[in-house]
Amino acid sequence: MKHKIRLEYISIVLVQPQIPENIGSVVRAMDNMGLTCLSLVNPENYDLSRVKKTATGSSIDLIEGIVFYTDLRAALEAFLYVIGTTTRLGSARPAMTKPRALAQDLISVSQKNRVAIVFGPEDRGLSNGDLSHCHTIATIPTARFSSLNLAQAVMLFCYEIFQASAIESPGTLPRLANSFELEGMYDHLKDVLTKIGFINPQNPEHWMLNIRRFLSRLPLRARDVRIIRGVCRQVDWYTEQLEKIRGDGDGG
Repeated sequence: MKHKIRLEYISIVLVQPQIPENIGSVVRAMDNMGLTCLSLVNPENYDLSRVKKTATGSSIDLIEGIVFYTDLRAALEAFLYVIGTTTRLGSARPAMTKPRALAQDLISVSQKNRVAIVFGPEDRGLSNGDLSHCHTIATIPTARFSSLNLAQAVMLFCYEIFQASAIESPGTLPRLANSFELEGMYDHLKDVLTKIGFINPQNPEHWMLNIRRFLSRLPLRARDVRIIRGVCRQVDWYTEQLEKIRGDGDGG
């Protein structure tokens, strides 16, 4: 059986957008390309009258459905596949995909998984901490000047997704672990790996970023997360037993 992208399963998430007109332009771009779900995380200035200036025509209807959050982690809890976008690349933020390739991947991913594409503030983009919540990182190829207007960047992703929505694919990706399950696993891993001395307690996030990048290459399912957390619980138990033995030995 062949499938097409489920556009209703794909959401745009804007983190701390600063300019209301940009939000309106994003809504218009989404409406042009058939996407309807928009979330805003801590918008710095949500002036509805200014938003509506650039969200014209039928896109006005999408504004009523915008969902607001105060925290990115909370905004992503319901999503099973999260894409972070950036123009700034480096060892801490390697680009793993581009809009066209991403759109092709979403044909199978979107069948059973809600997808979020995350964009950062206009002046600085997503932080390393923001990107750590993402399964993959996407960047838009440009010539010399890589900075794009927020709505332009959203439009390019939405356009590629809309183009891919006409393509049928026989494959489907099973239901993945959601962001809430993954973040719980990463918190557990950080505690255990710090306890056994694998990561430096002075800078655990640096090491955890590498671990996140490694595990994000694998489409982890809820069952996989339970297995990893089971290993963590066993390590916890074992280290507690060692501490008890040492404590008994010191007492003797």
